[in-house]
Amino acid sequence: MFILKKLLTPLIIPPGLFVMLLLFSGVVLWRRNLRRYASFNIAVALLIWVVSIVPVSRALIGSLESGLSIPTPVQGDVVILLGGGIYEGVPDLTGSGSPSEDMCPRLVTAARLYRRLHVPIIISGGSVYAGRAPEAPVIRRFLVDLGVAEEQMILEAKSRDTRENALYCSEIVRQRGFRRPVLVTSAYHMRRSIQAFKKEGVMVTPLPAQFVTGKALPLLWADCLPSANALLHSSSALREYAGLLVYRVASLFD
Repeated sequence: MFILKKLLTPLIIPPGLFVMLLLFSGVVLWRRNLRRYASFNIAVALLIWVVSIVPVSRALIGSLESGLSIPTPVQGDVVILLGGGIYEGVPDLTGSGSPSEDMCPRLVTAARLYRRLHVPIIISGGSVYAGRAPEAPVIRRFLVDLGVAEEQMILEAKSRDTRENALYCSEIVRQRGFRRPVLVTSAYHMRRSIQAFKKEGVMVTPLPAQFVTGKALPLLWADCLPSANALLHSSSALREYAGLLVYRVASLFD
C-alpha cells in the first residue's frame, strides 16, 4: 500500500496530473487520426515530465552550484544580503509579512554570519511591481528577531531585480567606504549575482546559501516520477541560465 501511494500520488497532483491529462488527450487524438495535435500534446507531456524529475533538476541546478564553496575563514567588513521574495501581508509572530522559502536560508545564513563578524548587513530588496510592499523591511524584522542589532542594518529597498541589487548596493558600498563585502544569496543564484556586482566594479566574497545538490546520491525509482519540487528547481535553474545569457549578450554591447 505504501509503495502504491508513493507511485500514484505524483501522478494525480500537479505537475504529474498535467502530464497524465496531456498523454491521455494525446492518445485520444491519435485514435481519431488527429496525429499532429496528438504529437504536440504528447511532446508537451514528455517535456513537463522531463523537467519535473529529480535527475534533470539536479543536473540543471547542480551545474550552477558546481565550483562554489563556503570560504574558510569568512572575512569581510559588510554583508550584502540579496532578497529572494516575501509573502506580503501574512500574519507573523512579530508583525506582518514573511520571507519566502527561497529567502529563509539566505537570511538565516546572514544572521549566523553576523554573529561571527559583527559587521553591518545591507538588506537589498524592493518591490518588483508597483503597489507591492518592499521586502527589505520584512527581512530586517526577521533579522532583528534573530539577534542582529537594528543599527547594524542598512536597507536598500529600491531594487527590483539582481541587476538593481548590484547597482544600489554598490552605491552604498562606495559611499560608506566598505572594502570587503561578503555576498549572501542562494547558491544557484550566486554566479549571476557575482557577474552583476562585477559589472558595477565591486568585487565580492561569495557566501552561497541553500545548496540543493551535494555529493552524488543513488538514483531511486521515485526520483523519476514528476515532482513539484523538482519542477521548481528546474524552473529556478532555467531562469538563471536565461539571466546569464542576457548578461553575456549585454556584455557584447558594453
